[in-house]
Amino acid sequence: MTGDSPPPEHHHPEHPTGPHEHGHSIYEPGEFLDAPPDETIAEAEVSLQRRLLNWRTIGSIIFALVLVFFLFRVVLNVDFSQTVELVRSAIPAYLLAAFVVYYLTFPLRGLRWWLVLRNVGTHVRYGDATEILFLSWFVNCLVPAKLGDLYRAYLLRATYAASVSKTVGTVFLERVADVILIFGLALAAGFWSFRGRNRPEVDALFLAGFVLVTALVIFVVVLRYFGAHLTRFLPASVADLYERFHEGSTGAMRPWVLLQLGAITAAVWLLEGARVLFVIQALNLPAVHELGITSAIFVALCASLLTAIPLTPGGIGFVQGGIVLVLTSFYGVPAEEATAVALVDFVISTLSVIVIGGIVYAFSNKVRQAHGSPSLT
Repeated sequence: MTGDSPPPEHHHPEHPTGPHEHGHSIYEPGEFLDAPPDETIAEAEVSLQRRLLNWRTIGSIIFALVLVFFLFRVVLNVDFSQTVELVRSAIPAYLLAAFVVYYLTFPLRGLRWWLVLRNVGTHVRYGDATEILFLSWFVNCLVPAKLGDLYRAYLLRATYAASVSKTVGTVFLERVADVILIFGLALAAGFWSFRGRNRPEVDALFLAGFVLVTALVIFVVVLRYFGAHLTRFLPASVADLYERFHEGSTGAMRPWVLLQLGAITAAVWLLEGARVLFVIQALNLPAVHELGITSAIFVALCASLLTAIPLTPGGIGFVQGGIVLVLTSFYGVPAEEATAVALVDFVISTLSVIVIGGIVYAFSNKVRQAHGSPSLT
């Protein structure tokens, strides 16, 4: 190269959907869905650091903090000094039990996803599926909009050259199974928990849940048997994406497979309820102590639905507010005690995932392989 030669231009991979409207080659969430398995996606394009430091993530965290302050200090007027004392007096053995039963859900979630992947023709090792799923959980606790689900697809693509849109379809099937089982168990637990009580607002909630589950089941049936016909009405590029998504979301919808998925999902959410029950037992709260497993399941399931709100990472703020509002409004628990339950549950179900997930993320060869870094082994 001579001194008069122009400096070499940095080559960026072509954006799969055409020129970037912002003039750079960074993929926004979902825009790499139709990238072929052999196309390299640079680390910067899915960088977790980039997602953490952008204004949307920072804004969502600020919003969560404001929401928590407004709810607990303005609406409920919680005496945090009393809440802190309640948390400090928690029984360690019950906290450990809550921690253990919560982390038992991840091998079950990994088994469920592995089963779905296998039945749509994507063969992966069970351990790999569980690790990737846990890493996606970690990302969901850090950034809003459920971007961890896309990150799961990205890691599977880098590890097994799997179709991203097909993988997103498998995640969609998981979400459908979760929502149906959540509402089904919540209806059963709520009915038993509130039996003999005249609570019109609870009856209205149950009715809304029943209608939603029925509509979702009908949607899934239509998607399974008639969804493939939609491709004829879509542009070629979109039709190809949709076809792979449809295969991932409906390929495992066979009776025996659905029974297995239902059993695993039910076990997951029973463990989620057990986590809340152990948290309640750990705090040894007189006003909450009488709540049994059905009430704990109802609280856990109501809170889990709020994690789907994409405005904050992991639904932070909404979930804790939901737990407090359910305990105070439906069960008459004092605000300070309900807040103690919500805070301890947050440490176990979210903060611990951020800490442990951060360690797994730092040492995961799958992350290093996906981001083009040398393997640790």
